[in-house]
Amino acid sequence: MPLTMYKLSVPAFIRGFSALGGMLDKAEAFASEKGIPLTELFEARLAPDMLPLAGQIQRASDTSKNAIGRLTTIEPPRFPDEERSFAELRERIAKTVAFLGTIRPGDLEGSENREVTLNFPKLKVTFTGEDYLLQFVLPNFYFHITTAYDILRHKGVPIGKGDYIGGLG
Repeated sequence: MPLTMYKLSVPAFIRGFSALGGMLDKAEAFASEKGIPLTELFEARLAPDMLPLAGQIQRASDTSKNAIGRLTTIEPPRFPDEERSFAELRERIAKTVAFLGTIRPGDLEGSENREVTLNFPKLKVTFTGEDYLLQFVLPNFYFHITTAYDILRHKGVPIGKGDYIGGLG
């Protein structure tokens, strides 16, 4: 079976969110065991000019669902960035995964040739759908998942490579 835009996106996003959920579980257990307020982890960041943990999860959510919207004619859900707890972050992940679960391989057929234009304040760039997914979406998604991992690891949460990669098999 050939590699498809669907295989490159939806399952990868869902797997990333599954791993992220497991990391949040370990973070909550760690905070409880060590008597650390969850807000300390929730608001943690690696550098002053970087988003905190919550922002990393919000951007991973936005990256995945908006990519599907740009590659198809399906309107992605919009979530305001108002999460204030681990429970609300989990809810955002669940809503994102639920949306991704509605996407079928046929929805992305032909999207590799679709024109996608990103228009940012200091950058306007047009991609083919394939280049958009491979050069922008996936690196951006994994950047935010990795940064969430790094924040938790930096704060002492006992997670490792296996937690990031998630279950195999």
